[in-house]
Amino acid sequence: MAIDEFDRAILRELQRDSTHSVEDLASRVNLSRNACWRRVKLLEEAGIIRGRVALLDAARLKAGLTVLIRIRAGQHSAEWSQRFRDAIQALPEIVGAYRTSGEIDYILRARVTDVAAYDRLYQKLIARVDMVDVAASFVMEEIKDTTEVPLGYA
Repeated sequence: MAIDEFDRAILRELQRDSTHSVEDLASRVNLSRNACWRRVKLLEEAGIIRGRVALLDAARLKAGLTVLIRIRAGQHSAEWSQRFRDAIQALPEIVGAYRTSGEIDYILRARVTDVAAYDRLYQKLIARVDMVDVAASFVMEEIKDTTEVPLGYA
């Protein structure tokens, strides 16, 4: 699907606040209500808009500590990989999981209450899958944390 300036404007607005009514969104992007609605539907059907969510304040929900977990796997079989993926999916504290290049095989992002909660998460993780090395860094300050995808490439 080709993305034009109107689509980028719609996506920009929806990334900032997905609760806009169609009328409000159309006004913000200088389109008629029907044209705006059609474009949103096309963006959804194309899979560009994957969903609409509420962003929650983790600290107010007692999950204010972000932990970055670096993992070296030790083995790279399909069976191990599936066990690892299953373990990650089963742990709600893990909110991001990334397979990476270089010396570290995976980086996980977790949200927990405190260091003791991280230790409980660590114990659950190592009980489910063998790993060569697990190291964690605790985020001291979130300088930038956004869900917005840059639209300059589209």
